[in-house]
Amino acid sequence: MAYSELIKNFSRIRVYLRSFYVYGFRHRNEFTQKSARSYDNERRRVESWLGEYMSFGQDAEGRRVFLSVDSRAIQENPLYRAFRTKSFTDRDITLHFHILDILKVMDGLSITEIMDQLSDRLSEFENDELPDESTIRKKLREYTSLGLIETAKRGRETIYVLSEDHTDLASWSAAAAFFSEAAPLGVAGSFLQDRLPEKFRKFRFKHHYILNALDSEILYELFTAIGESRLITFTARKQRTTALPLKVYIGTQTGRQYLLAWSPVKERFFFFRADMIDSVKRGDIFSLSDALKKNLEDFQSHAWGVTGNNNARLEHIEMTVFAGPDEGHIVERLEREKRCGRVEKLDDRHWKFTADVHEAFEMLPWLRTFTGRITDLQCTDRRVIYRFWKDFNEMAQMYD
Repeated sequence: MAYSELIKNFSRIRVYLRSFYVYGFRHRNEFTQKSARSYDNERRRVESWLGEYMSFGQDAEGRRVFLSVDSRAIQENPLYRAFRTKSFTDRDITLHFHILDILKVMDGLSITEIMDQLSDRLSEFENDELPDESTIRKKLREYTSLGLIETAKRGRETIYVLSEDHTDLASWSAAAAFFSEAAPLGVAGSFLQDRLPEKFRKFRFKHHYILNALDSEILYELFTAIGESRLITFTARKQRTTALPLKVYIGTQTGRQYLLAWSPVKERFFFFRADMIDSVKRGDIFSLSDALKKNLEDFQSHAWGVTGNNNARLEHIEMTVFAGPDEGHIVERLEREKRCGRVEKLDDRHWKFTADVHEAFEMLPWLRTFTGRITDLQCTDRRVIYRFWKDFNEMAQMYD
């Protein structure tokens, strides 16, 4: 098949970008899913969107290709370009413009009247056959679900009306620009900006997590299922899991997105990385019982990060920190970053942080940031204490 810049299925491009350009940095001969020619076609397709952000490295095994982006310099997430390259048929594009134009000129038509108008228009072109009624009905149903058109009743007959847009999009330009770069499903904000005569380009981000764009379709399904309280069956690493999605967490350090879900089979809460999910299928409605809601509230009240489950025993941790009378910023930071913990004053120079969490080991990176101020550290999981002081001693030896 000849190379084409357009794609029909985004999931294939998502896997390819993630495996070769973001996390993998693989060589051409490591592409085993299909032929080497398929690799070349996919590479050229990505280059057509992201050519100015692609870099290459050479080692003993050959050439590696990867993305190199300076988040301080880019004005918008370049990965959104992949969502603007969906393939379509000649029939798709023909019906798109004709149906919307017909409803704009003659609002409130039945499917029979729309078919008559299409017949008159397409008869002006040679070799352009009129689609059957089922095709037109499917297209109208699709536009209705997208909000482009609305339905109404005229007696027993269903009529189609072009939706009115009363939004002053220009007044939302700054909000759309910020949303597109800072929020989950920011691709929606990016598409809104495409409708503006001039884009708002004044935002820059020190920590810009552009890779989340690749998970937009997965997040859309997760948020929809959460809003509808539906079970989902998701596939990850060729394994299928059925669960009730509850919430999406976003890491402040990495920007990585995690799904918090409930497993009806194992009767426990668990976290799962969104970028590891390959597909999501919505299922039946599942209502949370009062007891399960209380369990969820209790579970979240002891979650420091995205590790652990409600079947494990809570781990208790205590840290005493030194902060002088003129070092109120240390105390303010403890209060700001305590999450599910508690902060209490011991004396004029010592403050104690305590917490009961599902997994204390994941607190180590945060605990290390108080190195030099910790006067006492205790935890029911002795591995945490051992690892903290082991790393401290190794660092002390490194600096002699």
